Amino acid sequence: MEFSGFSAAQIRLARPTDKFDDVVHFYESGLGLERITEFSGDRGYVGVILGLPDSQYHLEFTHHQDGSPCPAPTTDNLLVFYIPNKKEIDRIIERLSQMGYEEVEPANGYWKEKGKTVEDPDGWRIVLMNTNGI
Repeated sequence: MEFSGFSAAQIRLARPTDKFDDVVHFYESGLGLERITEFSGDRGYVGVILGLPDSQYHLEFTHHQDGSPCPAPTTDNLLVFYIPNKKEIDRIIERLSQMGYEEVEPANGYWKEKGKTVEDPDGWRIVLMNTNGI
């Protein structure tokens, strides 16, 4: 079987929300992601693109003037950040806790072994995993 992959310059995960300001605050101020750019007035949409410095992987959050409902998926749909420095994870968890976002029990116990799970304002779960990744 031959692999027929492709080259991509960037990867962006885009998600609508009706809690736009809260969600942006969670990821930008709580997690500490960098605001790469923002836009407004594009066919009724406003949006913010966040990411890690010098990375080509981005999160985009949008809101439409007519509403942007975005029901959360199951508790086992996760956005995982692999962070080797445990002190950094502890700082993020403390900052999120001060903002009112407490750690939640993961659906899969694997994530509890070396990770911390928190829900964003829309109920989407993120895991801060204390490993170097895969």
